[in-house]
Amino acid sequence: MLIGLYFGSFNPVHVGHLLIANYVINNTDIQQVWFMVSPQNPLKPASSLLNEYHRLHLVQSAIDGETKLKASSIEFQLPKPSYTVDTLAYLKEKYPQHQFAIIMGSDSLCNLAKWKNYEVIVKEHPLYIYERQGFAINNTLNATIHVIKAPLLQVSSTHIRELIKQRKSIRYMVPDIVKEEIEQNGYYK
Repeated sequence: MLIGLYFGSFNPVHVGHLLIANYVINNTDIQQVWFMVSPQNPLKPASSLLNEYHRLHLVQSAIDGETKLKASSIEFQLPKPSYTVDTLAYLKEKYPQHQFAIIMGSDSLCNLAKWKNYEVIVKEHPLYIYERQGFAINNTLNATIHVIKAPLLQVSSTHIRELIKQRKSIRYMVPDIVKEEIEQNGYYK
């Protein structure tokens, strides 16, 4: 089975993430999308992150009932910070029956050369890239790239966290169940 790995902090997961995952399932040869919740991205400060188990639970709540979408805590057991190349090696060993592709925005593609052992990643895994505004898709790394034309929303986890701090509504930006969990638990205040 071809599984699309959608890496991210998902801090919090929002409708933009879900739209992209749904588009990938419906419009590519990827059969499942795994939301790879990163406990700590080496390129982002850890101080702004909600606890990884809370973020994982929010993703699980957002995709509940979707058989082709899965929330993964695999990186929680791996050394921190999380390096994609290490996660891929672990997945390859644990699930030899599957093939893995990476789903990412064109902004991440622009930074890919900064990733640990990126040459191994692009040699062994196809990339499914959605265009982010201001970041053209340039294949300077000799990667196998599939451009996906997913509908993009100008919504970000950073903006959502800012709205929460300002006590403004995040309705329609996140699934209702995620909004309720955030409000009940006082996340991001």
